[in-house]
Amino acid sequence: MNTYSAEERQLLLNICHGSIKEGLTNKRPLKIRAFDYDKNLRKRRACFVTLKKKEALRGCMGSIQPLKPLVVDAANNAFSAAFRDSRFPGLTAEEYEECSLSISVLSLPESMEFDSEDDLIRQLRPGIDGLILTEGDRCGVFLPLVWEKLPTAKLFLAHLKNKAGLPNDYWSNTLQVERYTTSLISEPSLLADSL
Repeated sequence: MNTYSAEERQLLLNICHGSIKEGLTNKRPLKIRAFDYDKNLRKRRACFVTLKKKEALRGCMGSIQPLKPLVVDAANNAFSAAFRDSRFPGLTAEEYEECSLSISVLSLPESMEFDSEDDLIRQLRPGIDGLILTEGDRCGVFLPLVWEKLPTAKLFLAHLKNKAGLPNDYWSNTLQVERYTTSLISEPSLLADSL
């Protein structure tokens, strides 16, 4: 997993804030020219951007596959978290003043091998693993940050099944699970919230 310098982390946070401000002013994400940035930030990486208003979730959007340079993906996902998360109305300028954000840069997902739900649960690493659960055309994704609200592997998996539109107790031999880790880039207020 890539690590990012303090300067790179701040630059990514600034890009996300710039994209939200562009959305508030011009209703579009910040246009990013990837080649204006250092090589580490131009690498194709998937990320999620999470907005919190005080301590409550206010938007979270992202990508699973690394299809774009990180700087571009971060700008687009910040805009989407603020204005396109269907769970919330579009962010207002007043609300934005009360929000902080974090960026979760994903490692490449790796397929997990398991022969039962108990076997899968035993392999999960609370606080470390993000999961992608797929069953046919249904899919659910949880970031490692979700462990804060769902601290046990059994609970985490049950809620992930629900997110994919499946019952808590659903099990099938065709169920696929991939795991990934994240490099979390947070503003100081979010870091304090997670302690």
